[in-house]
Amino acid sequence: MKIGIIGAGFVGRSVAQKAVQAGHEVMLSNSRGPQSLFSMRSALGCAVGTVDEAIAFGEVIVLAIPLAAYGALPPEGFRGKIVIDAINYYHERDGHIEALDRGETTTSEMVAAHLPGARVVKAFNAIRMIDLDVAGRPDGAADRLALPLAGDDAEAKAVVAGLYHQFGFDSVDAGPLSEGWRFERDRPAYCNLKPKQALAETLSATIR
Repeated sequence: MKIGIIGAGFVGRSVAQKAVQAGHEVMLSNSRGPQSLFSMRSALGCAVGTVDEAIAFGEVIVLAIPLAAYGALPPEGFRGKIVIDAINYYHERDGHIEALDRGETTTSEMVAAHLPGARVVKAFNAIRMIDLDVAGRPDGAADRLALPLAGDDAEAKAVVAGLYHQFGFDSVDAGPLSEGWRFERDRPAYCNLKPKQALAETLSATIR
């Protein structure tokens, strides 16, 4: 599968590395251009490109950017594609967004509204990248952990669950995109790794 990644910070680099190890073709990009990613090509074994090139390249596109940056993405390029939203809201960095502060929407619903026709799945936001790198375990392992996801497209969610599986994690479907708040920042499931059943129970018991 071809995976385009927008954002080359900790999240983008870690997802790129795991995806390459799983046998996927990956293109990493950022707002500063491919010349700033020269060392990543050999370090991660992936291609590098502009944001537009990564969008065109990917069957699946990972958004690993600050929330404040999503509005600059060109909506037309995402139509019909699976978009993994790994964005988290940090008001200290992004400024206060009243609709999020009041619990009226979620980060992923905001992204989906900006990218009409994209098949948005909230995923890879509720794990520290140091844990993504080392905490994966083989299927069936007693200490295997799970990661949450949410989305409105069942097929897209299955693709993302498959990536979780390849990276060494079970998945727990939290429901439609509107339920993505259950594992946003400061929720009990946020960066608090648990086995599948325990994660499902935590997500279900979370209060908005």
